[in-house]
Formats: sequence, C-alpha cells, structure tokens
Amino acid sequence: MNTTATHQAKTTSYAYRYEHPRLYPYVLNDMIISKNGAGPGDKVEAFDLPTTDGGHIRSADLKAKGQPVLLVFGSLTCPITEGGAEGLKQLHALYGKQVRFVMIKVREAHPGGTVGQAQTFEEKRNQAIALKSHHDLPFEVAIDDIDGTFHRSLDSRPNSAYVIDPSGTILFHAQWANETQAIGEALKVIVVGKNPTEPFISRTMHSIAQALGYAKSVHDVAGKGALLDTWKVVPPLGMMMLLTDFFFFLPRNKRGLPAMLLTMGLMTTAMVSIIVLIARFAY
Repeated sequence: MNTTATHQAKTTSYAYRYEHPRLYPYVLNDMIISKNGAGPGDKVEAFDLPTTDGGHIRSADLKAKGQPVLLVFGSLTCPITEGGAEGLKQLHALYGKQVRFVMIKVREAHPGGTVGQAQTFEEKRNQAIALKSHHDLPFEVAIDDIDGTFHRSLDSRPNSAYVIDPSGTILFHAQWANETQAIGEALKVIVVGKNPTEPFISRTMHSIAQALGYAKSVHDVAGKGALLDTWKVVPPLGMMMLLTDFFFFLPRNKRGLPAMLLTMGLMTTAMVSIIVLIARFAY
C-alpha cells in the first residue's frame, strides 16, 4: 500500500459520471483488489465535505476532536448500500458515541430513468438527502463533489468502508460496506485503542451473495433502464437476480447464495450440452 493515499483513478470526469455501467472498467474494478488504492496504514488527503444537514466533515475536525471516523461510500442505486444499511444503523447504536459515522454519497452504482447519474452538485446533494431519508440513517450523509475527487483519492469502488483515526491514518478497510459484522469487529477493538487483527476485508462472493436479494428493489428505485443495463453488461448477474425470486421464503440477505449456485449449475449444464452437441456433429 502507499504510505500516503494519493491514488487517483485514471478516469475522466465524464467517465466517472457514467450513464450506463460497463464491464470495463466499472464492474471489473469492483471485483479486483487494486494495489494502488488506499488501505490500512495510509494517510488520507485533507478533505472538507458538506453534509445534508448543512454541516461539514473535515479532516482537521477529526484531529481536534480526537475521534475516529467510519466513512462509508454509498448511493441510492447500490445493492451493497441497500443490504448494509440496517447493519450500519445497528453498529451506530453501539459505537456512535465513540466513532463518528458518515456515509458519503458517491456516483450512482446503477443509474436509471428515475434516479440518474447526477450531473450537477445540486442534483447530487438532492440524491444524498433522498439516500439519508430512504434508509432513515441516524448519522451524517456527506456529499463528494460532482467528479468524486475525494472518492477517487481513496479508490473509485462505489461501496467501500474505511475506519480512519484522528490523525488521518486508515485503520481498517472493508472492500464491501455490507460486511457489517467485520466492520463491527474492527470497531470493537478500535474504540479501546487497539488495531484490528484483520485490517483489510475482501469477501467479494460473500458480499455479492448478500446483496443479490436487494438488487430488485434497488433497480425499482433506479427506474427504467437500470435492470436492462445489468443484463447487458453481466448476464450471469442478471440471471442470479432473477433466480432470487424462487427463494422468496428466505431472508433477503440469504437468497443470493442459492441463486448463485443454481445459476452456476445451469451454465455448467448448458456448456456441457453444447460440447456434447459439437462432439456429435464433429464425429
């Protein structure tokens, strides 16, 4: 990791504010751990972000108050945000007096006809207000600038979580913000002055499996075009989302794993069938 978090994603402002996600770089960026991104031990750059309640969160304030902060990237159209919000609220009830909780509104993960990609700061601010209201968040929601300058200074992945100490040093990084159990374990030791034994958590398949059950509701919020974009870019993911409906009797965070396994089974069966047909015609 870098000793100072000066990573800047190599994307233009236009590319950052995409109207339609693409396999590269957006989806692949979520799946692959970047060696250039900020992580435990790195210092974040100075920041000053407005919040929806008219306040600010400033790096200078952290040092003055001597309090660590949990920064969570999120958006209205992100299944990870949707699935992790309740867990974050529970953690806030436990540690909110010792740790400052802030969700930072970044670009929309799955923009659609109703909730599109904000093209002005005012649009982004309104989406941040809607995000706080949608989840009834009991903590602050901050707004990055329109081009995601602070977001990209850490890592342009849209749903990471970081715990940062008062000096601005990253103590913990979860690649996926719905890993609330791991975030809670980190906070438990950080509030007593210790460092987490696992300062970096990346469980991609586990996190996606948890998020799949929330994908339909997120696409409903996003509006027309969001679901179609997912099918266009990652058809297997679209299939998994569709198959979660078969497991309606399970809690939403438990529907993804059987949908994943069923999708893999169907794909394997299809591939074997194609190979058998080719072999028959070849001989």
